[in-house]
Amino acid sequence: MNNQQIVPHLWFDKEAVEAAEFYVSIFPNGRITNRTTIRNTPSGDSDEVSFEIAGYSFMAISAGPYFQFNPSISFFLNFHPSKDEDAREKLDELWGKLSEEGTVLMPLQEYPFSKRYGWIQDKYGVTWQLILSDPVDEERPFIIPAMMFVGDMWGKAEEARDFYASVFANSRLGEIERYSAGMEPDKEGTVMYADYQIGNQWFVAMDSAESHAYRFNEAISLLICCENQDEIDYYWDKLSADPKAEQCGWLKDKYGVSWQVWPTVLGEMMQTGTRAQQDRLTQTFLQMKKFNIEELKNSFEGN
Repeated sequence: MNNQQIVPHLWFDKEAVEAAEFYVSIFPNGRITNRTTIRNTPSGDSDEVSFEIAGYSFMAISAGPYFQFNPSISFFLNFHPSKDEDAREKLDELWGKLSEEGTVLMPLQEYPFSKRYGWIQDKYGVTWQLILSDPVDEERPFIIPAMMFVGDMWGKAEEARDFYASVFANSRLGEIERYSAGMEPDKEGTVMYADYQIGNQWFVAMDSAESHAYRFNEAISLLICCENQDEIDYYWDKLSADPKAEQCGWLKDKYGVSWQVWPTVLGEMMQTGTRAQQDRLTQTFLQMKKFNIEELKNSFEGN
């Protein structure tokens, strides 16, 4: 895994490895970086896989049919014609691959905000927004996770952006575009699009007043890589807003977004440990809410 602090984590029923192999086959510079089987979980044996596409890290797990992907968290894919004269062709090619057995949410065409844009839900349910970008200031990265605030969270995109920027170091605000009058049902002044950096990574926040049947859920969570217990304690205290959601390093914030506050040493132990060490470690962390690094290490060593 690269030095990315916040890693999108995808929860599948049984398809995590298959999906990861699909993504690394169609995106540039795709590779599987690790694969681990977590045994004897409440969902049985769960395959967990880490992968990179275009230099961006993801994690995925097969852990049962409990959560369904939806467009509340999607991924922008920015193609820059000013940097790559083949940007449009590459966009169309990737759109074609993601469209196979997928569902078009917004057709690939010209819009007022872009010469070429489309929103697609792929065959696994993950959604991608492909766009020809023409940034007014600095170029944005290829992959940017996007949160859409709907239902009872509608109108809170700007508040959430500012909250996340206050929690994470190396944060700053980027562009913001607001809905204007006459764009009902969206309210004038709410956020059509805003981007921002937290932990030196770009994210997008959007409001939508349209009628949506979905909300944020655990299908896509954001995993925070922590080097020590102080970092775990800090992010847990800042982000957790629903005690009922606190389990096995997972939490939900006040907007309903799921996060995992995750010690990097846990991944290292799961990768390098013996079967017995992995099994002890698994049974220990399954009982935890917030992770305790010392207890995890003691379990790994059999103390």
